[in-house]
Amino acid sequence: MHIRVIIRLALRNLRRQLRRTVLTASSMIVGGGLLIFTYALGDGSHENWIDAGVRTGSGHVTVEGPEFRFTKRIEDRLSTNVRGEVEQLLASPEMASQVLAVSARLTISGLASSPAGARPVQIMGVQPIDEASFSSFDEQLVEGRYLEDGDDLAAYVGVGLMDSLDLRLGSRLVVQAQDAEQEIAAQLLRVVGVFRSGIPQVDQSVIQIPLHLGSEWLGVGGDVTNVGVVVTDSDTVAGVAARLDSELADFVSRGDAYVMDWRESTPALASAVALDEFGNHLVWGVLFIIIAFGIMNTVLMSTLHRYREFGVLQALGLTPGQTGAIVLAEGLTLTAVSGFLGVGLGLWSTWYFVGDGLDVSGMISEDMTFSGVLIDPVIVPLFRLARLAQVFVFILAIGALASVYPAVRAARIDMAEAMKFER
Repeated sequence: MHIRVIIRLALRNLRRQLRRTVLTASSMIVGGGLLIFTYALGDGSHENWIDAGVRTGSGHVTVEGPEFRFTKRIEDRLSTNVRGEVEQLLASPEMASQVLAVSARLTISGLASSPAGARPVQIMGVQPIDEASFSSFDEQLVEGRYLEDGDDLAAYVGVGLMDSLDLRLGSRLVVQAQDAEQEIAAQLLRVVGVFRSGIPQVDQSVIQIPLHLGSEWLGVGGDVTNVGVVVTDSDTVAGVAARLDSELADFVSRGDAYVMDWRESTPALASAVALDEFGNHLVWGVLFIIIAFGIMNTVLMSTLHRYREFGVLQALGLTPGQTGAIVLAEGLTLTAVSGFLGVGLGLWSTWYFVGDGLDVSGMISEDMTFSGVLIDPVIVPLFRLARLAQVFVFILAIGALASVYPAVRAARIDMAEAMKFER
Protein backbone atom coordinates (compact mmCIF):
# COMPACT_ATOMS: atom_id res chain seq x y z
CA MET A 1 0.00 0.00 0.00
CA HIS A 2 2.80 2.41 0.89
CA ILE A 3 4.61 1.72 -2.38
CA ARG A 4 1.43 2.34 -4.37
CA VAL A 5 0.87 5.66 -2.61
CA ILE A 6 4.48 6.74 -3.13
CA ILE A 7 4.33 5.98 -6.87
CA ARG A 8 0.96 7.75 -7.22
CA LEU A 9 2.27 10.88 -5.49
CA ALA A 10 5.42 10.83 -7.65
CA LEU A 11 3.43 10.58 -10.88
CA ARG A 12 1.04 13.29 -9.74
CA ASN A 13 3.88 15.71 -9.17
CA LEU A 14 5.41 14.97 -12.58
CA ARG A 15 2.02 15.83 -14.13
CA ARG A 16 1.69 19.00 -12.06
CA GLN A 17 5.06 20.29 -13.30
CA LEU A 18 4.40 19.19 -16.87
CA ARG A 19 6.48 21.84 -18.65
CA ARG A 20 9.51 21.21 -16.47
CA THR A 21 9.05 17.45 -16.81
CA VAL A 22 8.80 17.60 -20.62
CA LEU A 23 11.87 19.83 -20.97
CA THR A 24 13.99 17.57 -18.77
CA ALA A 25 12.69 14.41 -20.43
CA SER A 26 13.35 15.87 -23.89
CA SER A 27 17.02 16.43 -23.11
CA MET A 28 17.36 12.83 -21.92
CA ILE A 29 15.44 11.42 -24.90
CA VAL A 30 17.57 13.34 -27.40
CA GLY A 31 20.74 12.43 -25.51
CA GLY A 32 19.76 8.75 -25.40
CA GLY A 33 18.88 8.77 -29.10
CA LEU A 34 22.20 10.34 -30.04
CA LEU A 35 23.97 7.86 -27.78
CA ILE A 36 22.40 4.89 -29.55
CA PHE A 37 23.05 6.46 -32.96
CA THR A 38 26.70 7.12 -32.16
CA TYR A 39 27.35 3.74 -30.58
CA ALA A 40 25.65 1.88 -33.44
CA LEU A 41 27.89 3.62 -35.97
CA GLY A 42 30.91 3.26 -33.68
CA ASP A 43 30.35 -0.47 -33.18
CA GLY A 44 29.74 -0.86 -36.91
CA SER A 45 32.96 0.95 -37.78
CA HIS A 46 34.92 -1.10 -35.23
CA GLU A 47 33.53 -4.32 -36.70
CA ASN A 48 34.52 -2.99 -40.11
CA TRP A 49 38.08 -2.31 -38.91
CA ILE A 50 38.35 -5.72 -37.29
CA ASP A 51 36.96 -7.58 -40.31
CA ALA A 52 39.33 -5.77 -42.68
CA GLY A 53 42.26 -6.35 -40.33
CA VAL A 54 41.71 -10.06 -39.79
CA ARG A 55 41.09 -10.74 -43.49
CA THR A 56 44.27 -8.92 -44.43
CA GLY A 57 46.11 -10.62 -41.59
CA SER A 58 45.73 -14.09 -40.11
CA GLY A 59 42.08 -14.21 -39.03
CA HIS A 60 39.97 -13.66 -35.93
CA VAL A 61 41.67 -16.71 -34.42
CA THR A 62 45.04 -18.14 -35.46
CA VAL A 63 46.72 -21.42 -34.66
CA GLU A 64 50.46 -21.49 -35.31
CA GLY A 65 53.74 -22.58 -33.78
CA PRO A 66 54.56 -20.85 -30.47
CA GLU A 67 57.75 -19.34 -31.87
CA PHE A 68 56.59 -18.60 -35.40
CA ARG A 69 54.96 -15.28 -34.48
CA PHE A 70 58.37 -14.05 -33.32
CA THR A 71 60.79 -15.74 -35.73
CA LYS A 72 58.70 -16.19 -38.91
CA ARG A 73 61.00 -19.13 -39.73
CA ILE A 74 59.80 -22.21 -41.56
CA GLU A 75 61.25 -24.57 -38.95
CA ASP A 76 58.70 -23.18 -36.45
CA ARG A 77 55.76 -24.35 -38.59
CA LEU A 78 52.72 -26.43 -37.62
CA SER A 79 52.98 -30.16 -38.21
CA THR A 80 50.56 -32.01 -40.45
CA ASN A 81 49.00 -33.68 -37.38
CA VAL A 82 48.23 -30.36 -35.69
CA ARG A 83 46.85 -28.90 -38.92
CA GLY A 84 44.57 -31.90 -39.41
CA GLU A 85 43.31 -31.74 -35.83
CA VAL A 86 42.55 -28.02 -36.10
CA GLU A 87 40.68 -28.39 -39.39
CA GLN A 88 38.71 -31.32 -37.98
CA LEU A 89 37.71 -29.33 -34.89
CA LEU A 90 36.61 -26.34 -36.97
CA ALA A 91 34.48 -28.58 -39.19
CA SER A 92 32.72 -30.20 -36.21
CA PRO A 93 28.99 -29.39 -35.74
CA GLU A 94 29.72 -27.58 -32.45
CA MET A 95 32.00 -25.03 -34.13
CA ALA A 96 31.02 -24.99 -37.79
CA SER A 97 28.06 -22.66 -37.16
CA GLN A 98 30.42 -20.00 -35.78
CA VAL A 99 33.04 -20.29 -38.53
CA LEU A 100 32.84 -18.40 -41.83
CA ALA A 101 36.16 -19.37 -43.38
CA VAL A 102 39.33 -21.33 -42.65
CA SER A 103 42.62 -20.92 -44.48
CA ALA A 104 45.81 -22.94 -44.00
CA ARG A 105 48.81 -20.91 -45.13
CA LEU A 106 52.50 -21.48 -45.69
CA THR A 107 53.98 -18.00 -45.16
CA ILE A 108 57.71 -17.34 -45.47
CA SER A 109 60.07 -14.47 -46.15
CA GLY A 110 62.17 -14.66 -49.26
CA LEU A 111 63.70 -12.82 -52.19
CA ALA A 112 62.05 -12.23 -55.58
CA SER A 113 64.20 -11.44 -58.58
CA SER A 114 63.82 -10.62 -62.26
CA PRO A 115 66.16 -9.16 -64.89
CA ALA A 116 65.25 -5.72 -63.50
CA GLY A 117 66.44 -6.45 -59.95
CA ALA A 118 65.57 -8.17 -56.68
CA ARG A 119 63.25 -7.33 -53.77
CA PRO A 120 62.52 -8.89 -50.34
CA VAL A 121 59.03 -10.41 -50.34
CA GLN A 122 56.53 -12.30 -48.26
CA ILE A 123 55.49 -15.49 -50.04
CA MET A 124 52.13 -16.99 -49.09
CA GLY A 125 51.24 -20.50 -50.13
CA VAL A 126 47.43 -20.72 -50.06
CA GLN A 127 44.58 -22.97 -51.11
CA PRO A 128 42.84 -20.70 -53.65
CA ILE A 129 39.21 -21.62 -52.87
CA ASP A 130 39.69 -21.38 -49.10
CA GLU A 131 41.70 -18.17 -49.40
CA ALA A 132 39.03 -16.52 -51.57
CA SER A 133 36.51 -17.05 -48.73
CA PHE A 134 39.01 -16.07 -46.05
CA SER A 135 40.62 -12.89 -47.41
CA SER A 136 39.80 -10.14 -49.90
CA PHE A 137 42.87 -10.61 -52.11
CA ASP A 138 40.81 -12.15 -54.93
CA GLU A 139 38.51 -9.08 -54.91
CA GLN A 140 41.49 -6.74 -55.38
CA LEU A 141 42.30 -8.10 -58.84
CA VAL A 142 43.30 -5.43 -61.38
CA GLU A 143 44.67 -7.61 -64.17
CA GLY A 144 44.68 -11.28 -65.10
CA ARG A 145 42.96 -13.72 -62.73
CA TYR A 146 43.18 -15.13 -59.23
CA LEU A 147 44.88 -18.43 -58.43
CA GLU A 148 43.14 -21.72 -59.18
CA ASP A 149 43.56 -25.15 -57.59
CA GLY A 150 45.13 -26.69 -60.68
CA ASP A 151 47.69 -23.92 -61.18
CA ASP A 152 51.35 -24.81 -61.52
CA LEU A 153 54.16 -22.24 -61.20
CA ALA A 154 51.49 -19.50 -60.83
CA ALA A 155 51.98 -16.29 -58.86
CA TYR A 156 49.51 -13.58 -57.78
CA VAL A 157 51.55 -10.39 -57.32
CA GLY A 158 50.97 -6.87 -55.95
CA VAL A 159 51.15 -3.87 -58.29
CA GLY A 160 54.02 -2.32 -56.32
CA LEU A 161 56.19 -5.38 -56.74
CA MET A 162 55.26 -5.57 -60.44
CA ASP A 163 56.58 -2.03 -60.91
CA SER A 164 59.72 -2.64 -58.83
CA LEU A 165 60.69 -5.74 -60.80
CA ASP A 166 59.39 -4.41 -64.14
CA LEU A 167 57.03 -7.34 -64.56
CA ARG A 168 54.03 -7.82 -66.83
CA LEU A 169 51.19 -10.29 -66.88
CA GLY A 170 52.76 -13.59 -67.94
CA SER A 171 56.28 -12.51 -66.90
CA ARG A 172 58.54 -14.95 -65.11
CA LEU A 173 60.34 -14.34 -61.83
CA VAL A 174 62.40 -16.41 -59.43
CA VAL A 175 61.79 -16.58 -55.67
CA GLN A 176 64.31 -17.88 -53.17
CA ALA A 177 63.78 -18.90 -49.54
CA GLN A 178 65.07 -21.27 -46.88
CA ASP A 179 63.50 -24.73 -47.16
CA ALA A 180 62.77 -27.39 -44.53
CA GLU A 181 66.39 -28.57 -44.71
CA GLN A 182 67.60 -25.02 -44.01
CA GLU A 183 69.01 -24.78 -47.51
CA ILE A 184 68.34 -21.95 -49.96
CA ALA A 185 65.85 -23.17 -52.56
CA ALA A 186 64.74 -21.35 -55.71
CA GLN A 187 61.45 -21.58 -57.57
CA LEU A 188 60.45 -20.25 -60.99
CA LEU A 189 57.04 -18.55 -61.11
CA ARG A 190 54.84 -16.97 -63.77
CA VAL A 191 52.55 -14.01 -63.05
CA VAL A 192 48.89 -14.94 -63.67
CA GLY A 193 47.26 -12.07 -61.78
CA VAL A 194 47.95 -8.64 -60.31
CA PHE A 195 46.22 -7.11 -57.26
CA ARG A 196 46.06 -3.70 -55.63
CA SER A 197 45.19 -3.74 -51.92
CA GLY A 198 45.61 0.00 -51.39
CA ILE A 199 48.28 -0.66 -48.73
CA PRO A 200 51.75 0.08 -50.17
CA GLN A 201 53.56 -2.35 -47.85
CA VAL A 202 51.35 -5.22 -49.07
CA ASP A 203 51.37 -4.24 -52.75
CA GLN A 204 55.17 -4.05 -52.76
CA SER A 205 55.94 -7.30 -50.97
CA VAL A 206 53.23 -9.98 -51.09
CA ILE A 207 53.22 -12.88 -53.54
CA GLN A 208 50.59 -15.61 -53.32
CA ILE A 209 51.22 -19.05 -54.81
CA PRO A 210 49.27 -22.35 -54.63
CA LEU A 211 49.90 -24.21 -51.38
CA HIS A 212 50.86 -27.46 -53.11
CA LEU A 213 53.55 -25.60 -55.07
CA GLY A 214 55.00 -24.07 -51.93
CA SER A 215 54.96 -27.41 -50.12
CA GLU A 216 56.86 -29.15 -52.93
CA TRP A 217 59.33 -26.29 -53.33
CA LEU A 218 60.19 -26.09 -49.63
CA GLY A 219 59.82 -29.79 -48.85
CA VAL A 220 57.37 -29.44 -45.95
CA GLY A 221 54.81 -32.05 -47.00
CA GLY A 222 51.44 -31.23 -45.41
CA ASP A 223 52.89 -28.82 -42.84
CA VAL A 224 51.82 -25.16 -42.80
CA THR A 225 52.91 -22.11 -40.82
CA ASN A 226 49.44 -21.20 -39.54
CA VAL A 227 45.73 -21.95 -39.78
CA GLY A 228 43.53 -18.83 -39.71
CA VAL A 229 39.84 -18.67 -38.81
CA VAL A 230 37.27 -16.01 -39.65
CA VAL A 231 34.17 -16.22 -37.43
CA THR A 232 30.64 -14.92 -37.88
CA ASP A 233 30.97 -12.10 -35.35
CA SER A 234 33.83 -10.67 -33.32
CA ASP A 235 31.81 -11.32 -30.14
CA THR A 236 32.28 -15.07 -30.66
CA VAL A 237 36.08 -14.86 -30.95
CA ALA A 238 36.76 -15.51 -27.26
CA GLY A 239 34.58 -18.64 -27.23
CA VAL A 240 36.12 -20.09 -30.40
CA ALA A 241 39.68 -19.39 -29.20
CA ALA A 242 38.96 -20.93 -25.77
CA ARG A 243 37.43 -24.03 -27.35
CA LEU A 244 40.41 -24.52 -29.67
CA ASP A 245 42.86 -23.96 -26.83
CA SER A 246 41.05 -26.56 -24.71
CA GLU A 247 40.78 -29.17 -27.48
CA LEU A 248 44.42 -28.69 -28.50
CA ALA A 249 45.68 -28.75 -24.91
CA ASP A 250 48.06 -31.67 -25.54
CA PHE A 251 49.70 -29.96 -28.53
CA VAL A 252 49.83 -26.63 -26.69
CA SER A 253 51.44 -28.15 -23.59
CA ARG A 254 54.13 -29.82 -25.76
CA GLY A 255 54.89 -26.55 -27.53
CA ASP A 256 53.59 -27.80 -30.88
CA ALA A 257 50.80 -25.20 -31.24
CA TYR A 258 49.66 -21.85 -29.94
CA VAL A 259 46.16 -20.33 -30.17
CA MET A 260 45.69 -16.55 -30.25
CA ASP A 261 42.91 -14.16 -31.15
CA TRP A 262 43.08 -11.05 -33.33
CA ARG A 263 43.91 -8.78 -30.38
CA GLU A 264 47.14 -10.65 -29.83
CA SER A 265 48.01 -11.13 -33.49
CA THR A 266 47.29 -7.48 -34.42
CA PRO A 267 47.93 -5.47 -31.22
CA ALA A 268 48.06 -2.13 -33.05
CA LEU A 269 44.50 -2.61 -34.33
CA ALA A 270 43.29 -3.78 -30.91
CA SER A 271 44.79 -0.70 -29.26
CA ALA A 272 43.19 1.59 -31.83
CA VAL A 273 39.74 0.06 -31.30
CA ALA A 274 40.08 0.26 -27.51
CA LEU A 275 41.25 3.88 -27.69
CA ASP A 276 38.35 4.88 -29.93
CA GLU A 277 35.85 3.17 -27.63
CA PHE A 278 37.34 4.97 -24.62
CA GLY A 279 36.99 8.28 -26.43
CA ASN A 280 33.31 7.57 -27.13
CA HIS A 281 32.68 6.64 -23.51
CA LEU A 282 34.46 9.77 -22.30
CA VAL A 283 32.53 12.18 -24.55
CA TRP A 284 29.16 10.70 -23.70
CA GLY A 285 30.01 10.48 -20.03
CA VAL A 286 30.62 14.23 -19.97
CA LEU A 287 27.38 14.88 -21.88
CA PHE A 288 25.28 12.83 -19.49
CA ILE A 289 26.88 14.41 -16.45
CA ILE A 290 25.54 17.70 -17.81
CA ILE A 291 22.12 16.08 -18.31
CA ALA A 292 22.32 14.69 -14.77
CA PHE A 293 22.67 18.20 -13.37
CA GLY A 294 19.54 19.13 -15.32
CA ILE A 295 17.65 16.24 -13.73
CA MET A 296 18.96 17.19 -10.29
CA ASN A 297 17.87 20.79 -10.83
CA THR A 298 14.37 19.71 -11.89
CA VAL A 299 13.83 17.36 -8.95
CA LEU A 300 15.53 19.64 -6.41
CA MET A 301 13.49 22.69 -7.40
CA SER A 302 10.37 20.59 -7.17
CA THR A 303 11.45 19.49 -3.69
CA LEU A 304 12.21 23.00 -2.43
CA HIS A 305 8.82 24.27 -3.65
CA ARG A 306 6.94 21.52 -1.79
CA TYR A 307 8.20 21.85 1.77
CA ARG A 308 4.72 22.46 3.12
CA GLU A 309 3.30 19.55 1.15
CA PHE A 310 5.96 17.22 2.55
CA GLY A 311 5.25 18.48 6.04
CA VAL A 312 1.56 17.70 5.61
CA LEU A 313 2.37 14.23 4.29
CA GLN A 314 4.57 13.50 7.29
CA ALA A 315 1.85 14.82 9.59
CA LEU A 316 -0.54 12.34 7.93
CA GLY A 317 1.82 9.46 8.70
CA LEU A 318 4.56 9.29 6.08
CA THR A 319 8.02 8.68 7.50
CA PRO A 320 11.03 10.80 6.41
CA GLY A 321 12.28 7.81 4.42
CA GLN A 322 8.99 7.52 2.55
CA THR A 323 9.04 11.23 1.82
CA GLY A 324 12.48 10.87 0.28
CA ALA A 325 11.27 7.81 -1.63
CA ILE A 326 8.61 9.93 -3.35
CA VAL A 327 11.28 12.27 -4.69
CA LEU A 328 13.51 9.37 -5.69
CA ALA A 329 10.57 7.71 -7.47
CA GLU A 330 9.96 10.91 -9.44
CA GLY A 331 13.55 10.96 -10.70
CA LEU A 332 13.61 7.24 -11.49
CA THR A 333 10.27 7.35 -13.31
CA LEU A 334 11.32 10.36 -15.36
CA THR A 335 14.64 8.70 -16.19
CA ALA A 336 13.21 5.26 -17.03
CA VAL A 337 10.55 6.60 -19.39
CA SER A 338 13.00 9.03 -21.01
CA GLY A 339 15.64 6.31 -21.36
CA PHE A 340 13.18 3.91 -22.99
CA LEU A 341 11.99 6.58 -25.44
CA GLY A 342 15.59 7.66 -26.10
CA VAL A 343 16.67 4.12 -26.99
CA GLY A 344 13.63 3.79 -29.27
CA LEU A 345 14.41 7.12 -30.94
CA GLY A 346 18.02 6.07 -31.46
CA LEU A 347 17.03 2.74 -33.04
CA TRP A 348 14.49 4.35 -35.35
CA SER A 349 16.71 7.24 -36.46
CA THR A 350 19.71 4.96 -37.09
CA TRP A 351 17.74 2.49 -39.19
CA TYR A 352 15.89 5.25 -41.03
CA PHE A 353 18.92 7.32 -41.99
CA VAL A 354 21.78 4.81 -42.29
CA GLY A 355 20.18 1.38 -42.22
CA ASP A 356 22.02 0.32 -45.39
CA GLY A 357 25.28 1.93 -44.37
CA LEU A 358 26.86 5.36 -44.25
CA ASP A 359 29.22 6.01 -47.15
CA VAL A 360 31.99 8.36 -46.02
CA SER A 361 34.07 8.05 -49.20
CA GLY A 362 32.96 11.54 -50.24
CA MET A 363 34.71 12.99 -47.20
CA ILE A 364 38.13 11.63 -48.16
CA SER A 365 40.25 11.98 -51.29
CA GLU A 366 42.05 8.60 -51.16
CA ASP A 367 41.75 5.08 -49.78
CA MET A 368 41.13 4.85 -46.05
CA THR A 369 43.90 2.96 -44.27
CA PHE A 370 44.04 2.42 -40.55
CA SER A 371 46.82 0.66 -38.65
CA GLY A 372 48.06 -0.84 -41.93
CA VAL A 373 44.58 -2.01 -42.95
CA LEU A 374 42.43 -0.83 -45.87
CA ILE A 375 39.03 0.20 -44.49
CA ASP A 376 35.72 -0.07 -46.34
CA PRO A 377 34.30 3.51 -46.51
CA VAL A 378 30.72 2.22 -46.04
CA ILE A 379 29.90 1.97 -42.32
CA VAL A 380 26.94 -0.29 -41.52
CA PRO A 381 25.48 0.38 -38.05
CA LEU A 382 25.67 -2.55 -35.67
CA PHE A 383 23.03 -3.11 -33.00
CA ARG A 384 23.88 -5.37 -30.10
CA LEU A 385 21.34 -6.24 -27.41
CA ALA A 386 24.03 -5.92 -24.77
CA ARG A 387 24.85 -2.40 -25.97
CA LEU A 388 21.18 -1.34 -25.88
CA ALA A 389 20.86 -2.67 -22.35
CA GLN A 390 24.11 -0.95 -21.39
CA VAL A 391 22.85 2.42 -22.66
CA PHE A 392 19.50 2.06 -20.89
CA VAL A 393 21.13 1.06 -17.59
CA PHE A 394 23.59 3.94 -17.95
CA ILE A 395 20.77 6.47 -18.41
CA LEU A 396 18.86 4.95 -15.48
CA ALA A 397 21.95 5.09 -13.25
CA ILE A 398 22.58 8.73 -14.16
CA GLY A 399 18.98 9.62 -13.28
CA ALA A 400 19.10 7.66 -10.02
CA LEU A 401 22.32 9.34 -8.90
CA ALA A 402 20.95 12.77 -9.84
CA SER A 403 17.85 12.10 -7.71
CA VAL A 404 19.67 10.99 -4.58
CA TYR A 405 20.53 14.45 -3.23
CA PRO A 406 17.01 15.90 -3.67
CA ALA A 407 15.60 12.75 -2.02
CA VAL A 408 17.95 13.19 0.95
CA ARG A 409 16.88 16.84 1.26
CA ALA A 410 13.25 15.79 1.26
CA ALA A 411 13.86 13.11 3.89
CA ARG A 412 15.52 15.63 6.23
CA ILE A 413 12.63 18.09 6.21
CA ASP A 414 11.52 19.08 9.70
CA MET A 415 7.75 18.64 9.86
CA ALA A 416 7.11 21.54 12.26
CA GLU A 417 9.20 23.97 10.19
CA ALA A 418 7.71 22.70 6.93
CA MET A 419 4.16 23.45 8.14
CA LYS A 420 5.16 27.14 8.48
CA PHE A 421 6.63 27.25 4.96
CA GLU A 422 4.86 29.55 2.51
CA ARG A 423 5.54 29.18 -1.17
